[in-house]
Parts: sequence; C-alpha cells; structure tokens
Amino acid sequence: MFGAKLGHILDKPLEPFAKKIQLSPNTITLAGFVLSALAAAAILFDAHAGGLLILFSGFFDMLDGVVARVNRKNTAFGAFLDSTLDRYSDSFFFMAIAWLFYGQNDIAGSLLSLGGLAGALLTSYVRARAEGLGIQCKVGLMERPERLVLLALGCITGFIFPVIAALFVLTHLTVIQRIMHVYRVSRMQ
Repeated sequence: MFGAKLGHILDKPLEPFAKKIQLSPNTITLAGFVLSALAAAAILFDAHAGGLLILFSGFFDMLDGVVARVNRKNTAFGAFLDSTLDRYSDSFFFMAIAWLFYGQNDIAGSLLSLGGLAGALLTSYVRARAEGLGIQCKVGLMERPERLVLLALGCITGFIFPVIAALFVLTHLTVIQRIMHVYRVSRMQ
C-alpha cells in the first residue's frame, strides 16, 4: 500500500549517496539477504536485536534498487534475484518467529506465523502471476515494506503475537484484494 503510493520517493534524496557506491546492485542485494538471515537467527536469541536487523536489512533491500536505477545498472536478472531473495528473507523471518513461539509452547503463535508466511508468499505470487498475464497488480494493504516494518516493530516492542496475528489476517486479505482486482481487470479485457 505505502510502497505502491510512495514508489521511488527516496531515489532523489539518496541519489548522491547511491552514485558513490561502487558495488553492483546484486552485491547489495546479497548483502541484504545475509543481513536478513542474521536477523532471523537473532530473533531466536534476542527478538529486539532481530527487529533492528530486520530494519537494517530492509534498508539494503531499498538501497539496491536505488543504486540500480541511479547508476543505470538495473537488469532483468537483478530484479529476479532481488525478488527471489526477498521471498527467502520473508520465509526466514516468519519461520524464526514460528520457532520462537514453538519454544515457548505457544502453538497458536507458531501456526499464525506459518499462516502469515503463506499469506506473505501468496501476496507476492499473486502479483507475479497477474503481471505474467499482463495485469498490473500493485494493490492491497500489506506489501513487503509494510510487512517488514510490522515484523520489526513486533520484535522491537515485544508485541510479537499481536503483530503476527495482524499479519496473518492482513496478508490473506491482501491476497483476496489482489484476486478480486485481477478478476475485475480480466473481465474488462
């Protein structure tokens, strides 16, 4: 929702910084992915630190695109790699939180985490499938930036259960919104 509305709003302010970065956007993507894996591992030992690392990895996720656009290094493979590693990162976060709940004998929390993971993956899949059919599908409440911010805030504040419950509901609501959008658009074609 916010990602679609704000788009590349940070491109201009980050442009001077991005022009100085000599690393390829794919290297930045990989660095962000490693940070995501570390964030997921950290959640198991210190959820607060894990939440901060989620935010830091999110900065890398944003920076790779800015560097690619500003330095005219955007490629189809780079976009593909970024999207693929984003799905792995999302999976790591939700599975770490599910494991954290499992360790606390909180089966409901574990199941909501795994259900939220399914919703997050389906949100991305539905968009990719729609766009593969030639239908733009950037609609819905819970895109990746919103998910990352909520996951991070849940970990940082300690309110992980309510955040995971909200993500479970909102990710699946987003999938439904996207399905309805594709249905409406496809009927007009």
